[in-house]
Amino acid sequence: MTASRPDRTADHHFVLRAVVLGVLALDGVISAVVAALLLQIRIGGFPFPISALISGAVNAALVWAGLQWTSSPRLGAISLWTWLLTLGALTLGGPGDDVVFGGPGFDQYGALVLLILGVLPAAAVLWRRPRR
Repeated sequence: MTASRPDRTADHHFVLRAVVLGVLALDGVISAVVAALLLQIRIGGFPFPISALISGAVNAALVWAGLQWTSSPRLGAISLWTWLLTLGALTLGGPGDDVVFGGPGFDQYGALVLLILGVLPAAAVLWRRPRR
């Protein structure tokens, strides 16, 4: 008589899915921090928000990757949720009233530009995803 072994394949896939989604969530945080810190890049004295454009492309890729690992669009967009939470946290003042966003001219609208250019590509991926 042989003892039956429980099927651990489902457990393995669950753990792998959780790890991948966790890494994608961390990538969303990193994308927001890097984009916010590089938002002040200027070319010839004019603001050039290339980090916002790159962050939008990265967010779209992260959401697409998340959708490959889960059928839930809310869970698939976990990197976008962490990106938004991190961006919100960066708008708050830090120790000594240091701020990441703010200043004269374009700089006072930097957070809004980053929000729009960072979210729209990922939202388009979510909107165009195939329905299951």
